[in-house]
Amino acid sequence: MILFFTEMWERFSYYGMRALLVLYLTQHFLFGPAEAQGIYAAYAALVYLMPVVGGLLADKYLGSRKAVIIGAVLLVAGHFTMAFEGTGAREYLTVGGTEYRLEVEGRDQNRQIFAVNGDQRVQVAITPEGVSTVGAEPSAANAADAGAVAVTEATTGAAPAGALDPATAAAPAAAAAAGFPASVGPGEYTLRTERDMGGEPILFLALSLIIVGVGFLKANISTVVGHLYEENDPRRDGGFTIFYVGINLGSFLATAACSYLGIQYGWAYGFGLAGIGMALGLITFILGQSWLEGRGAPPRPEVLKRRSVLGLPFEIIFWIGGLVAVLPVWLLMQRHSLIETALPWLAGVIFISVIGYTLIKLRGSERSRMLVALVLIFFSVLFWALFEQAGSSLTLFADQSTEMPSWFNAAMTQMFNPGIIVIGGPIVAALWVWLGKRNREPSTPVKFSFGLVFVGAGFLLLAWAAANAANVDFRVPLLFLFFTYFLHTIGELCLSPVGLSMITKLSVDRVVGLMMGVWFLSSSVAHIAAGLIAQATATGTVAGVVTNPQLALETYGSIFGTIGWTGVGVGVLLLVLSPLLKKGMAGIH
Repeated sequence: MILFFTEMWERFSYYGMRALLVLYLTQHFLFGPAEAQGIYAAYAALVYLMPVVGGLLADKYLGSRKAVIIGAVLLVAGHFTMAFEGTGAREYLTVGGTEYRLEVEGRDQNRQIFAVNGDQRVQVAITPEGVSTVGAEPSAANAADAGAVAVTEATTGAAPAGALDPATAAAPAAAAAAGFPASVGPGEYTLRTERDMGGEPILFLALSLIIVGVGFLKANISTVVGHLYEENDPRRDGGFTIFYVGINLGSFLATAACSYLGIQYGWAYGFGLAGIGMALGLITFILGQSWLEGRGAPPRPEVLKRRSVLGLPFEIIFWIGGLVAVLPVWLLMQRHSLIETALPWLAGVIFISVIGYTLIKLRGSERSRMLVALVLIFFSVLFWALFEQAGSSLTLFADQSTEMPSWFNAAMTQMFNPGIIVIGGPIVAALWVWLGKRNREPSTPVKFSFGLVFVGAGFLLLAWAAANAANVDFRVPLLFLFFTYFLHTIGELCLSPVGLSMITKLSVDRVVGLMMGVWFLSSSVAHIAAGLIAQATATGTVAGVVTNPQLALETYGSIFGTIGWTGVGVGVLLLVLSPLLKKGMAGIH
């Protein structure tokens, strides 16, 4: 129970923040979609890489429980730091030698852009055809004139096409009164962005605290769950299933609550709620220590009590080290292109080295099992690269190209996945058990192939919807996005639960730790690949608002179609290869 609620609140904080992150980057700090998705990819890649280091420190020195507490404290600090918004970036529009500050009202799909100059405020639309006025809020001095124009136009029927009310009809006169022309051609204006030089470093500090905190916590809390049971305890799988439900329950609740508060009332409210969730998780874990009955304790407690070179207990050095580790991560996050460049090369060198070790040092069934594990890790990279579009391109697709009901928003679409898992997870698990009793349960390679086919099919559904089901505003019905997440989640349930189990079963005992590291590294590389795919879907925005909805929808449709067919094609290839891979597993299912 203690571990269930600790992990539930930790995942509440993580997924609550993730649901808002890309929207926050594009709307508040005015990063372009490609830049925002690059930052998100680097962040997610490090989140999956750091647990390798945290796990090693826990195994050798800290023990899982102390590592979880260090990680939880850093996470609380990181999530509450995210609630500090700063001033946000500002965008300026120059027309006819006059510069206007662009202000955006709202954070959902109905965002409105206003050009502001002194006390004059004019609503504008920025499209590929240029800049045009949509409505206006004239100053008191000009209110009477603007009202007169509205009445005259309404009486004579001379209102602009599409005008729905006097305020909109008054736009040209009010805009003229503000010195803003009714329309401006594409080459007759310029834009510049003024970055928030105080807020951005704090943003990256918050992300860095979360990355290091997850590094200490993510792998180690699962280890404590494992320590609750003896090696052959039949309750072990049931315990992990309950724990897995906690993860997805936290994710579901977070994406609903944090998304609603963040979009409806302000980013700080959404991120602040995520911080409160993590604080509750930390309190739960600390108060429940006695219930764990010593599980996850340090392997050599006496070492942690010794005095270090600095005269401090050795345990304190790890607290200081955790804080010091934030600095290089903070620097890397501000230069995320370095992560995108270096990490795939590092992963490639390690992967080739492990293949070399397998071919040279191992023989017989040990070699064949290791090669199968490496092949499945390779295929898993493509699966996660497609699946992890959820936090980036699919969120922006929801914002830019999906028709939303008034009570829903783009960030809340990320609740589909955990919600389906909570309901469908037990059903899929029961299906495998039912098939297993009849000796018809698919092998691990076949389950991996199913995962790839399902995730590819999800994107093909969206590509079809983009081409055939969009409305006049170039938005597709929300139902298509829901069914995409449904297919993706079925794919996840085929592949994800057997992934870590596959590594432990197929790896040679003397290198199982290394192979776990390779598995986490492959997940990290998958997020970099996911970022590159997401960046390919990006189109132009001004003040966080897409300027060409038609082009945006066409771009999403094209990229989703390409990666969809890739996923299905590679999945079919893996299905064809599965008998050979199953043979190489040497009797391990």
